[in-house]
Amino acid sequence: MTRKVHTRTVQKSDGRDLTFYGWEKHERPIVADLPPLEASALPYKRWHSLRHEWVSYAGARQGRTFFPDAASCPLCPAKSEGLTEIPADDFEMAVFENRFPAFRLDAGGAELAGGDEPAIGRCEVVVFSADHGGSLGGQSVERIELLFELWARQARQMMDEHGLACVLPYESRGEEIGVTLHHPHGQIYGFDFVPDLLMKSAEAQTSAPIVKSILERTPSRLVLDKSDHAMAFVPDIARYPYECWVAPHRRTPGPWDLSRDERHDMAHQLKRVLQRLDGLFGKPMPYVLSAQVSPAGYEDSYHFTLQIWPIRRAEDKLKFLASVEQVSGVFLVDVPPPAAAEALRKVDIDA
Repeated sequence: MTRKVHTRTVQKSDGRDLTFYGWEKHERPIVADLPPLEASALPYKRWHSLRHEWVSYAGARQGRTFFPDAASCPLCPAKSEGLTEIPADDFEMAVFENRFPAFRLDAGGAELAGGDEPAIGRCEVVVFSADHGGSLGGQSVERIELLFELWARQARQMMDEHGLACVLPYESRGEEIGVTLHHPHGQIYGFDFVPDLLMKSAEAQTSAPIVKSILERTPSRLVLDKSDHAMAFVPDIARYPYECWVAPHRRTPGPWDLSRDERHDMAHQLKRVLQRLDGLFGKPMPYVLSAQVSPAGYEDSYHFTLQIWPIRRAEDKLKFLASVEQVSGVFLVDVPPPAAAEALRKVDIDA
């Protein structure tokens, strides 16, 4: 039997929405949160005619929170000694509009120079847990399933209610990646256009079931976990050391279309992948995790995947993008997929 997801939406002091998600109803008292910021210039975007891609300019982000100590963490539950983004003393999972967004639904009022366009979209912060010291891989399978439900509902809201063209849920993990808040969290970006790299992937899948082909051709030596409904594996086209994907066998455009069994198996496999990555060198693995969901209009051909791009290639070595990689887009991979999969399979995990 499918469990009911409970949501509770409240409005923060500056008018931003915050929604609590849980398997249980959230009934904690709502208290004060961070005060509003002073008004700032709205973000805008400019077309890069050489690269054929948009660049967003959002000066207000320069003042965003930068490495606060644990006592001042804005993602922790409300505290008696200070205000946070979360106006309650406990919660399972929460999502709210970013205080320092690069895209805004009301950006249409931005002052624009010739050729510029308003950076219309939505930026949300997803707080995985009230526990400041946790991690996504350390959450229960049930909690990760809740995250899938949150991704699904927030994505559909952005596309169906706000008319956005593309939604990107993701997690950046580790200071080495550029994270400036240690509390376990992710983000969701919604765009009024389809970014170039995501468009290439969506367009490629209209001509052939590429992800299905990848799943079918993946040899057993690259498979980390497999069930009747999903598979976790090192792709043979990996660009990062120890890169891992999790995907349903059935082509589905996003988490909103997953069956109960598919959601459970993907959540379980994601947890195991993240534990393998953390156990590989005995320290937290810095990575980018993206939930690659279908842009609007591509639902009939798109295959939903979770892609984890780690950047630790050895215990004391990080994968920095070399100049040739940044300028040309040609990746140089130090750890071939078979070696990566073999090392990851040897990691003892308790999931």
